[in-house]
Amino acid sequence: MRKPEVCGVKFLFLVGGFAESPILQLAVQQAFSSRCRVIIPQDVGLTILKGAVLFGLDPTIVRVRRSPLTYGVGVLNKFVEGKHPREKLLVKDGIQWCTDIFDRFVSVDQSVALGEVVQRSYTPARPGQRKIIINVYCSSQDNVQYISDPAARKCGTVSLDLSETDSSPKQRRRREIRTSMQFGDTELRVTALDVATSQSVRASIDFLSN
Repeated sequence: MRKPEVCGVKFLFLVGGFAESPILQLAVQQAFSSRCRVIIPQDVGLTILKGAVLFGLDPTIVRVRRSPLTYGVGVLNKFVEGKHPREKLLVKDGIQWCTDIFDRFVSVDQSVALGEVVQRSYTPARPGQRKIIINVYCSSQDNVQYISDPAARKCGTVSLDLSETDSSPKQRRRREIRTSMQFGDTELRVTALDVATSQSVRASIDFLSN
């Protein structure tokens, strides 16, 4: 209730099976009635079920939802002395990289519109790389920095073939891999696109199973 995005809330609806408890109803009214009006609908235990049925009949009734988790991908970034821990240092072809970086696409509890797309662009770690694997991670926390953090867990993977279509030096330069996350009704769709060849792969992550 202290968050800026809900500071103007005037009504609080108590719903769900446990909301039928007189003890819970009294406790919620005592805690929040001075800030907003607490509304307990009829058949409070069936409210969630009715909403699920309405959503099943017409998914467009939900325009915006809050992300249940923080979602991102694991990436390599240039190693910055003093910023990144030494145990994350990886040297490839004379270049110092920081491994296990959690690149956030959306934060837990962030409002996302139905069909909204968040996009990032990456390049393979080395020229001539034949395949890129993008691991998707999620967390119930918003302050995740590395995919190795205890709060982070892998929830999906997309693998994109980067086989050369042309042996010219121009084609052998590092490619742009455009990665996007699209928020659907109950799932997150992850797509990786090789801009040079227009080849793409995708995966879906079910919100309900996370």
